[in-house]
Amino acid sequence: MGEDGKVMRLSEINIRDPYVLLADGIYYMYGTRAKRCWGEDDGLDCYCSRDLEEWTGPVEVFHKPEGFWADRNYWAPECHIYNGAYYILASFKSAERRRGTQILKADNPLGPFAVHSDGPVTPADWECLDGTLYVAADGKASMVFCHEWVQTGDGAVCAVPLTEDLRAAAGEPRVLFTASQAPWVVPHWNPNHRIEKAYVTDGPFLHRFADGRLFMLWSSFGPDGYAVGTACSKNGEIDGEWLQSAEPLFGKNGGHGMLFAAKDGSLRLALHSPNKTPLERPAFFPLRETAGGLELVFNVS
Repeated sequence: MGEDGKVMRLSEINIRDPYVLLADGIYYMYGTRAKRCWGEDDGLDCYCSRDLEEWTGPVEVFHKPEGFWADRNYWAPECHIYNGAYYILASFKSAERRRGTQILKADNPLGPFAVHSDGPVTPADWECLDGTLYVAADGKASMVFCHEWVQTGDGAVCAVPLTEDLRAAAGEPRVLFTASQAPWVVPHWNPNHRIEKAYVTDGPFLHRFADGRLFMLWSSFGPDGYAVGTACSKNGEIDGEWLQSAEPLFGKNGGHGMLFAAKDGSLRLALHSPNKTPLERPAFFPLRETAGGLELVFNVS
């Protein structure tokens, strides 16, 4: 239940980077603890709902075990079902080690999740975040993630193959595209990092259209603030050329988006808005697939 023992509305939940999994008739929503995201932390949470309106939680699904390497920036947990088990991909950091995405495992959506990969599966000398799982038609798994702008200046979306058991990288990462390749992205100035022209990449998420096209949602900064854009793979796989949308899908102070199908089959966009601590709240918007890509549906009967 909620902290006050009552059922919560979506607007009462204070998280960033919402990720929704529908399993056995229940919506499970994971996210970054907004009030603790920039500092020390020790766990990951989940909220539950049957109708996307009333939620209970938070339930702590992962708590920092003895000897765990990371003590801060517990970011963007995504829960994926793979080969009959539940896997969380989440980003972590410590004062001594660079940020990276590690994989956790459990036998149900509420865990408790245990450490699965031996440390992050992203390169140890890279600043990385926001890993998402992608499984190709041949069953081979990869993780798509961001090589962060704080290290590169021009943030990159990359992919790395994973071992069949998801315990480690199975090869070297490759760059899919960089933030500056999207025409809608504007430079982001952050005085804490003193990079005058930084181009941000956040929150990649893959979506396969009914007609086979492969789209990616990802976030950066546009003319009206934090935003979600899309890119389409030219060959329908992650190793193809990625064609960027001219305009963001959601452009006004909200981002780190993902897509999920509701119980009625309708497609929803989940993101957090506004992008300002500690005001962040999860928000859902109906979408539809079109010949041109993804389109928000604002007038729903």
